Amino acid sequence: MFVIIVGGGKTGSYLAELLLADGHKVRVIDRRPEVIEKLKTELPVESIVRGDGADPKVLINVGVKTADVVASVTGDDEDNLVVSTLARFEFNVRRVIARVNNPKNAWLFTPDMGVDVAIDQADLMSKLIAEEMSLGDMMTLVKLRKGQYSLVEEKVHPESLAAGKAVRDLVLPSECVLAAIIRQGDLIIPRGDTVLQPVDEVLAVVRSDQEVNLNKLLAHP
Repeated sequence: MFVIIVGGGKTGSYLAELLLADGHKVRVIDRRPEVIEKLKTELPVESIVRGDGADPKVLINVGVKTADVVASVTGDDEDNLVVSTLARFEFNVRRVIARVNNPKNAWLFTPDMGVDVAIDQADLMSKLIAEEMSLGDMMTLVKLRKGQYSLVEEKVHPESLAAGKAVRDLVLPSECVLAAIIRQGDLIIPRGDTVLQPVDEVLAVVRSDQEVNLNKLLAHP
């Protein structure tokens, strides 16, 4: 995979390190001389490009026409939007990711502006905090379909509504499927007659806005 990262600060450099470690081709663009010098101590020289990532000529020279992903993670929201718009509508990059620095600007970072995924750190933190408070011991393992669904894991509490009941008798959320049960280290594929036992670890795919309902079923009442 070929990834172009615009912005060589802490976020951009760390992202580049992770991608390079996984064997991906990476180019990091930054116009600040001091940042370029710092990047030379952290990344392979061939991965570093000095220039303005919002300049179409710079993007073309870096190879944007063959890029799989463009991630604009500068500290300037206006620059990130310009880069995103160019990447999507001028160069037809398949995947465009942009960093949102000011939460008040988040409404601008939409597909209409060329952004597939907007990374709003303040919004992510607030959602994580709210999720932790509302879901108790439920653990989100993977987010699917841009966060629309989740693969979650939770133990069946001995006093929960689900303890001692067969799967067929559970009132599951409308968009929820039990994927597996781990019982004393053994993997069990849930059937209609499978009875949930206390401390069973339940893995389920559930629509994210219905996680609370699943939690009420499995957790302490």
